[in-house]
Amino acid sequence: MNIGLCLTYADVLAASERIRGEIGVSAAARSYTLSHITGAEVWIKFENLQYTGSFKERGALNRLTMLTADERARGVVAMSAGNHAQGLAHHATRLGIASTIVMPLGTPMVKVARTRDLGAQVVVAGETLAEAHDHALSLVRDLGLVFVPPYDCPVVMAGQGTVALEFLEQVPELEMLVVPVGGGGLLSGCLVATHGARPDVEVIGVQVSSCAAFDVALHPDHAADRPIGGETIAEGIAVARPSARAVRVAAHFHTPIVVVDDEVVEEAVALYLEIEKVVSEGAGAAPLAALLAEPERFRGRKVGLVLSGGNIDLRVLASAMLRALARTGRLTTLSVALPDKPGALHRLTGVLADEGANIVELSHDRMRLGARLRSAVVEVQLETVDAAHAARVVSALRAAGFDVTPPG
Repeated sequence: MNIGLCLTYADVLAASERIRGEIGVSAAARSYTLSHITGAEVWIKFENLQYTGSFKERGALNRLTMLTADERARGVVAMSAGNHAQGLAHHATRLGIASTIVMPLGTPMVKVARTRDLGAQVVVAGETLAEAHDHALSLVRDLGLVFVPPYDCPVVMAGQGTVALEFLEQVPELEMLVVPVGGGGLLSGCLVATHGARPDVEVIGVQVSSCAAFDVALHPDHAADRPIGGETIAEGIAVARPSARAVRVAAHFHTPIVVVDDEVVEEAVALYLEIEKVVSEGAGAAPLAALLAEPERFRGRKVGLVLSGGNIDLRVLASAMLRALARTGRLTTLSVALPDKPGALHRLTGVLADEGANIVELSHDRMRLGARLRSAVVEVQLETVDAAHAARVVSALRAAGFDVTPPG
């Protein structure tokens, strides 16, 4: 089957043979806890455990293996601020091919350093990804380098589709496959692979609401409700201009796209860390977020989630975890007005101790504007069991005569 994109099931099978033994076969395992939470039978494909931390090296390696001798000698170039850069750099170095990666200004230094450590020459240029892309193309013109796109390439798409081939071999009983979508390389590869191997399996794409450009490309009538751009924890799929090839593949298969909010993605990141003991970047957690956001769509089905990558900034991960604790009521911050006299703080902490709330942090402010004369405001951050426990703590403080402002 060829759907006008030079991308066939045979291409994915051939890619699987080319990269066999050079790319790790990532584990696939059932999550009994996430199954209980979501109501689906949840299976996870752990692509975050690849050497460079994501599925991206599959497509990059497939493209590298198909270079001619002349192209290998000239070297390759790519534009990427993340996973594609690392996957291409690693395998190009391993194969003795010179690689240049163009990264936009503002790319975190840890990503720049990691890509250099993997053997690439890194060029930081362009205020935006689009400008970095243009600079990469200028190196193609000026130096004769071979451009390796992150997703808009049938050879790369075929390599990414090997994720689905492996998953279906590992868990043949799957009924649904849920895949994050940015530019569309992974989705299109998985669609063609799944249709060829198991056409009865439904493939669903997931985007974040702050950058659902792929959904808009499939459904132009959604444009008014889908502003493109803005900050997101799922920066790996925050692609403003998806691959037209990938969009045509998705349209051909009438692929549904679930659009989720960042808050749900943050919850999914936290669940992966707390329950599965693995780190997921926002894009990698998007499929789980789809189950959390639309449980009825998946309830009772055998669902495979592609955890596509784990390269998340540690500060972002820490923030996501704290926000998740706050949302579930396990970390609660209260403002309490105290009379400024001896024993008041002791009485406050006594109530908290009696209610089993653990004090994480406490600040005492006599000078806050708005505080009553001869009083102070205490900001206290508490560890509580859940939201119900936090509510009981607030009730107990008020019963003891304290003026409490709960979070919110």
